[in-house]
Amino acid sequence: MPMADSSDGLNVVHLGLVPYAEGLRLQERLRDAVEDGRLEQTLLLLEHEPACTVGRRSGDGELAMDPAWYAERGIGIFETDRGGKVTYHAPGQLVGYPVMRVTDPVAHVRAMEEAIVATLASEGIGARSRPDEGPDFTGVWVGERKIASIGVHVRRGISTHGFAINAEMEMEPWSWIVPCGLSTPMTSTELETGRAPLVPSLRRSVATEWARRCGLREVELPESELRAALGAVPAGAA
Repeated sequence: MPMADSSDGLNVVHLGLVPYAEGLRLQERLRDAVEDGRLEQTLLLLEHEPACTVGRRSGDGELAMDPAWYAERGIGIFETDRGGKVTYHAPGQLVGYPVMRVTDPVAHVRAMEEAIVATLASEGIGARSRPDEGPDFTGVWVGERKIASIGVHVRRGISTHGFAINAEMEMEPWSWIVPCGLSTPMTSTELETGRAPLVPSLRRSVATEWARRCGLREVELPESELRAALGAVPAGAA
């Protein structure tokens, strides 16, 4: 289902490991660049340093410990404007941020679920979405185990935030939150297949599946060109 405007290109940028706050800043600059036509619509693919993020629908008790407890373990806590509740990011989880023009946010989310289900199928994982069970069940599941989370924000007709697929991440920290407001078991591609690393192949597959569902032509854009276009400081620079 095409989700974009008449531009037929989708920039795909592989960023590697990015602190969560830096990822937010890049999305904000990219949203402005897409809006004013400096860049075509773009899919950022990356991993994050450990972080718990709090969505607009989050409630009390979803963070089981106080902020200092998480800080002692190197986990940042970030309030965000995305939909959804609390989730967790860490290395070994593939994160995708489609920054693009959106006319139907619900269809945008459903297309993400479809792209992730197809991506996991290419790795031999039978996954599904649960669109008829309410907003708390947004995401992708293997049986009753959740393998991918989704939360988006649309401002001025342009989306930010996106999806996170658990690949070969450490799973214990999920027990330190109430993920997406549900007391549900989390899983990963490594747990489901016994294989790792899968992030590189997931990255390739999900970019192709997402571009296909948006009716766009996939174009790899080097990180250096993205940062130059945005006037952003290179990662690791002072």
